[in-house]
Amino acid sequence: MRGDVESRLADRLAQLRIERDWSLEELASRSGISRSTLSRLERGEISPTAALLGKLCEVHGRTMSRLLAEVETEPPQVVAAGAQQVWRDESSGFVRRSVSPPHPGLRGEVVEGRLRPGADIAYDAPPVPGLEQHIWVLEGSVEITFDGRTHAVEAGDCLRFRLWGPSRFRCPGPGPVRYAIFVVLP
Repeated sequence: MRGDVESRLADRLAQLRIERDWSLEELASRSGISRSTLSRLERGEISPTAALLGKLCEVHGRTMSRLLAEVETEPPQVVAAGAQQVWRDESSGFVRRSVSPPHPGLRGEVVEGRLRPGADIAYDAPPVPGLEQHIWVLEGSVEITFDGRTHAVEAGDCLRFRLWGPSRFRCPGPGPVRYAIFVVLP
């Protein structure tokens, strides 16, 4: 049985497609995700990977945090640590915590990311072109690639950039990496 968040996410993905009056074929063409996978996602038969969710966010012009916030009820101003929404992509080894959920009237949000050693996630494009990111590594190290250049970011380091094209996050190990992402909409 689907969990509440997974169920609401599946429903929201279907709603977004219907709001645009797109068929599954149209969304498949725009996202590069097969029609059958999209259908299974919308029915909640499978959970999206980080890469799939990234592609859908791009097509719908949303950050991942914004999409996940849309499946919550009203986002509170203070979010206790135990109430912060956590999303896991077991296949890639990515865990994402919405530390400060997005709000329609605000442009920034804070996200915690964790990758296990060897995890490698690639995104074809940003969900919103020109998205500003500040990535502060709290523990471990991560390799972040954007604009065709790879940056090794160690514990305590902060990398900031605007994202216009593909990106990649890779945890070279030997241990996991934990980082905070400060996302600012353009």
